Amino acid sequence: MTGRTRLADGVLTTYIIVFFLYLFLPLLLMSAAAFNASDTPSVMLWKGWTLDWFRALPHDERMMQGLFNSILVALGVISLSLPLGLSGAMILTHLQSKFSGLLYTLLVSPILTPGIILGITTMIFWRDMFGVQAGLFTAMIAQTSFIASFCMLMFMARLQRKNPSLEEAALDLGASPLLVFRRVTLPFLGPTIFTATVVAFLQSFENYNTTFFAIGGDHTLVTEIGSRMRFGLSPIINAIGFIFMLLTIIAALLYTLLKYRVRQPST
Repeated sequence: MTGRTRLADGVLTTYIIVFFLYLFLPLLLMSAAAFNASDTPSVMLWKGWTLDWFRALPHDERMMQGLFNSILVALGVISLSLPLGLSGAMILTHLQSKFSGLLYTLLVSPILTPGIILGITTMIFWRDMFGVQAGLFTAMIAQTSFIASFCMLMFMARLQRKNPSLEEAALDLGASPLLVFRRVTLPFLGPTIFTATVVAFLQSFENYNTTFFAIGGDHTLVTEIGSRMRFGLSPIINAIGFIFMLLTIIAALLYTLLKYRVRQPST
């Protein structure tokens, strides 16, 4: 091994170490602060180990209500974003027109629109046109406006890999377009439907900008955490972060284990 190769390997190793420290060190500090008895989230001022912040979390009514609202909004966003995204993807996939590029740009544009604009315009539109006051419904609609575009892109990527002869064969055998969609297209889209559901849930659950300006007097877990930051952080927030990080790690490990078992040859 030459000196230049050893130098390159050393630089690469250092970069990888710094990269992972940059990613995970804040999470580790946040997790440690959740077990600190100090009233302020800190690891530098250590006052002993405690689980009090985890015990106090279920008794925080606004946090629990925010968690319920977040799940409720996310479920509504999923129920709207998946059919809207699938409809847009199928139109763009099958449409043969010179206006396809323009339509694609229009359908993707919500992703590029600032969340503040989406939240405010949704709130104003539903209030002035239909008399609907800002709340969980307007937050759900505002989130759907851009999350549906993410779902559409995922469905388009999947549909472009589909063999059109499968649908043509089913139609030639007398199947109706609806039956072809149910028996051929939907099973083919099954993995993407699952992925789009997870992405839509996570995008909705963690969204702040759009939700904050569209939800009015109601609140979700994220907007409640954001509002409390103006008065100083509480270790309860660290406890919430640790719980969600732990759930994410468990979900990732289960998914990896499932994929590993599926790839193993049956004996």
